[in-house]
Amino acid sequence: MSGKRFAEESDSNQYWENERRRRARPSLASAIGEVVKVNFVQNFCTALEPMLRRVVNEEVENGLRRSIPSYSRSSSWRIKAVEPSTMQLKFRKNLTLPIFTGTKILDEDGNPLELYIVDLSHNQESTVSCALKLQIVVLDGDFPSADSNKWTSDEFEKNIVKERRGKRPLLAGDVSVTMRDGVSLVENIELTDNSSWIRSRKFRIAARVVHGATPGLVIREAMTEAFVVKDHRGELYKKHHPPMLEDEVWRLEKIGKDGAFHKKLAANNIKTVQEFLKLSVVNEPKLRKILGLGMSDKMWEVTINHARTFVVTSKIYILRGPNNTIFLNPICQVIKAVINGENLSGKDLSRVNKAYIQKFVEEAYQNWNSLEVVDGPLCDTPLLTQGDRLDQYASNYPITTAIYEEHVIPERQTTELTYTSDRDHGGVVSSSYFYGPVEAYNFSDSSSKGELAATHNFIN
Repeated sequence: MSGKRFAEESDSNQYWENERRRRARPSLASAIGEVVKVNFVQNFCTALEPMLRRVVNEEVENGLRRSIPSYSRSSSWRIKAVEPSTMQLKFRKNLTLPIFTGTKILDEDGNPLELYIVDLSHNQESTVSCALKLQIVVLDGDFPSADSNKWTSDEFEKNIVKERRGKRPLLAGDVSVTMRDGVSLVENIELTDNSSWIRSRKFRIAARVVHGATPGLVIREAMTEAFVVKDHRGELYKKHHPPMLEDEVWRLEKIGKDGAFHKKLAANNIKTVQEFLKLSVVNEPKLRKILGLGMSDKMWEVTINHARTFVVTSKIYILRGPNNTIFLNPICQVIKAVINGENLSGKDLSRVNKAYIQKFVEEAYQNWNSLEVVDGPLCDTPLLTQGDRLDQYASNYPITTAIYEEHVIPERQTTELTYTSDRDHGGVVSSSYFYGPVEAYNFSDSSSKGELAATHNFIN
């Protein structure tokens, strides 16, 4: 009997336990109702917050205005300061390109970079009364976008390029400069890494005013054009256009550094562009023989034409003998001779016995390091270039010349030079600093067919 009572009690307890659990489990309707209530409260608070902020701000400003009469003026000044700035830093000139790692960055004239301030509203240079601290940084070449010349300080900051992990700082040198009177020079900066590892493969140099240096004054940042940075080792093999006379001979086209032609020339003590040109003037067949059959006629034309665009200098080399004095230019061409007291220059030289003058040229070549050297122009009357025409050029007059065949022809020259070549090649333009026209002559057998001819109107 007791067992039956116990079983009934157990069933009853189980029933009430299940009923309690069922009532405790929320229904779908009650769950949705709870979510709606929570969302309503959140939305209400979100809508109410700005209203409360505005009311509080208005009350605070009203209280300040009543207690501090000058507050309204300072408030308007403060609002004006955050307006878009009309002042901007700018680089004076573009950069000298290409740019290599470890090489000083200069402007297109070879001078240090110059920064100045421009007032965009009037499009004119401006200045500020105080000294400004500037920071020089590197930017991604794709910033800013091509269709926009406006950016925010945050956008500028995000596009600053830092060094790669494990590398030195990307920009070395004067990364912090001071601007006074609205102008500043960046005299010594260089990049330590190439630009191939970023997506744009280009950098920009930029400058900005250090944060906090000008309270209440906003000056926009300056940036250069985008450029590629190559490893310095690329510069080591670069050809020079135009070449300098003291350049190593492998700086000429078709002569590779440590290549076959370079080694052959070095073995014959031809190490510079000047030595290459001197031998081409005195004995061109010998120079061609040294280079060998590997240098075709086409390659030779490229090399010798490149060499002839060299930067002209004002040095004159003098060979003195018992009864003669021979004046030569830096590549062993005769520009004047004094033989037995008779001055010979210009077209007078073409009437001299070729073999007679050639022996002096060869003597000068063999004793080049013993020749007397003067730095400056010959003090002669400008020489005739052809016929009876005479062209005068002012002393110390910078003009442009064109190298045509073996002639250096000044711009605006109205006469023609005498030459004997039957080949026609395009001119190569270069610039030099001139003193006055002086003709130079080759006297080697390879220089002409028959009579002597002026090979350079050698003016410097």
